[in-house]
Amino acid sequence: FVMTDAIRYEKGQDQIVVLTLDMPGQSANTMNGVYREAMAATVTRLEAEKEQIAGVIITSAKKTFFAGGDLNELIKVDKAHAKDFYDGVRVLKAQLRRLETLGKPLVAAINGAALGGGWEICLACHYRVALDDKSVQLGLPEVTLGLLPGGGGVVRMVRMLGLEKALPYLLEGKKVRPQQALQAGLIQALALNHDELLAKSRAWILANPEARQPWDTKGYQLPGGTPSNPKVAQMLAIAPSILRSKTQGCFPAPEKILCAAVEGAQVDFDTAHLIETRYFTELVTGQVAKNMIGTFWFQLNEINAGRSRPEGFAPYVTRKVGVLGAGMMGAGIAYVSACAGIEVVLKDINQAAADKGQAHSAALLDKKVSRGQLTPDQRESTLARIHPTQDDTDLAGCDLIIEAVFEDRELKARVSAAAQQVVGAEAVIASNTSTLPISGLATAVPDPGKFVGLHFFSPVDKMPLVEIIKGAHTSDETLARGFDFVLQIKKTPIVVNDSRGFFTSRVFGTFTNEGIAMLGEGVAAAMIETEARKAGMPVGPLAVSDEVSLSLMSHIRQQAAKDLQAEGKSVPSHPATVVIDLLVNEYKRVGKAAGGGFYEYPAGGQKYLWPELKSRFEQPGQRISAQDVRDRLLFIQAIETVRCVEEGVLLSTADANIGSIFGIGFAAWSGGALQFINQYGLNDFVARARYLAEQYGERFSPPALLLEKAAQNATF
Repeated sequence: FVMTDAIRYEKGQDQIVVLTLDMPGQSANTMNGVYREAMAATVTRLEAEKEQIAGVIITSAKKTFFAGGDLNELIKVDKAHAKDFYDGVRVLKAQLRRLETLGKPLVAAINGAALGGGWEICLACHYRVALDDKSVQLGLPEVTLGLLPGGGGVVRMVRMLGLEKALPYLLEGKKVRPQQALQAGLIQALALNHDELLAKSRAWILANPEARQPWDTKGYQLPGGTPSNPKVAQMLAIAPSILRSKTQGCFPAPEKILCAAVEGAQVDFDTAHLIETRYFTELVTGQVAKNMIGTFWFQLNEINAGRSRPEGFAPYVTRKVGVLGAGMMGAGIAYVSACAGIEVVLKDINQAAADKGQAHSAALLDKKVSRGQLTPDQRESTLARIHPTQDDTDLAGCDLIIEAVFEDRELKARVSAAAQQVVGAEAVIASNTSTLPISGLATAVPDPGKFVGLHFFSPVDKMPLVEIIKGAHTSDETLARGFDFVLQIKKTPIVVNDSRGFFTSRVFGTFTNEGIAMLGEGVAAAMIETEARKAGMPVGPLAVSDEVSLSLMSHIRQQAAKDLQAEGKSVPSHPATVVIDLLVNEYKRVGKAAGGGFYEYPAGGQKYLWPELKSRFEQPGQRISAQDVRDRLLFIQAIETVRCVEEGVLLSTADANIGSIFGIGFAAWSGGALQFINQYGLNDFVARARYLAEQYGERFSPPALLLEKAAQNATF
């Protein structure tokens, strides 16, 4: 037999074979060509030596159990290679099926994370025992990359749990820790260490020599019933519409998963596998999966590995952070810092305001305790890390100060300077501004090299991104420290150069303004909001403007106009301005917090569009296609992103794509604002942008950099 390093084959005195997965030259095991060959040889050998074997244990030599499909391979599969890919997947699944039906007990000894393909190997085993460690996660997250579990995951999860219980794992990519997995019946036992893991596996094999899968046992019935069962049929009658309201038709993966699960539940095991493989092949060769794998896997990993971080500085661990301003943003920053184990001094103008900021953390922690995610002791120790105060002197010893007060230049300068005097020359001073240029704010402190922008997004506890802004004088060391802090609080850092509105606020502004401009043209408000969601934006531009508040939008615009005039530059006009001014000044509707803007917010009820928008703005004769509405909203953001690249505000494609999705909710199916252009095709994008410019305004004119790239047949 040809033996490989990739799967070690060791038979003990007890006739039990231990298969150890150990891909050479990789930190994790993946389902690549090397794996496929090794598994083929291993299964053939097991079949040949079957009579001398008591059972089989599968485990891993890596920190994780098995990572899953090889994304380097998957991202390259195009329509032309669909048949080869389909055949390859069938071979892979046949190997697991041969193991499962060997006639000997098969156990997964899960020593680390088993996600995707790794969990699919575990599902093919008759018994699963996992290390009870918080680093172990189990589940099928394929849907988050635009894929479905194509190694038998859909078929076996449905047959193990039944449709209703399996669907959340399949459709949401729900990952669970060992304790939860045991309760859910995904695994059968826990072990405290590696020795116990193998001991429990061996004991089970010896006690269950006749083991087989439930679905291979006479009289097997699908838990909860098949789709023809009235109760299941009732759930399935509404499932597609619930799913559609979530995906808006932008994400094919959840829809194909639902199809594979329901269709597979009505046929025999082998046919169900065929159905799963066909849908899997369709998704892998489609564009959305390529967009999502490229951005959410390769580019996100590139960012988290520190590609935008200046080199030559040792990783810096922030120990104590001072947050100036205990409003929503400051309170949120204090919370995520405390959760990461950092001491926080939360300062506001008086003790009551600072205490209120700490109470925000208490409420979030209480929620976690009630959900069983934290113990009361952990809640106490986290909350104790936040020290609310009204005194600057309490900031002594902070190695990082984050100013999070109202968007007012004088106020920001005053509080930053006061804090800097207490903490001294070594501390980094950061501003959580969303629009004011950092180089200007940095003049408030003696050493502008120590000043940087850290732009958080609201709500801070949920939003995964922090935009790090490099001012004209920000030193590389300061930038590296800012980067390390963002990773320390488990957020994703993108690095941008200083300019008005930086990257995210600028692009976000084009989205809200475009929606408001359409309203001004007479387009129905409901159509604008609906088409925004159909384009893949999480919330419509009018709803999101209410959240931000029209008065703040107006204030930021006036501040920018004042600055531009002072610099002797012309102030660009935008058709949205007229509408915003009408709502703020004439109709006194400035947003959600003030009781109403584009929407009405009835107490305890669902918000709805302000009925007067119809009579005041809508023109029934205004015919604009749904496609034009969607394209205007996505194209204007993509074009502004290109301008940010052109001006050197953005420094990498990864930062642009991840920043646009995580920071402002750009359509995730597209893989981000620059990938949206790539996948559209640059020449087609330019042609469409020119059409939009003719119809709706110069702001859609393709920037020079875009024309240059299109001419060279290049991509971003």
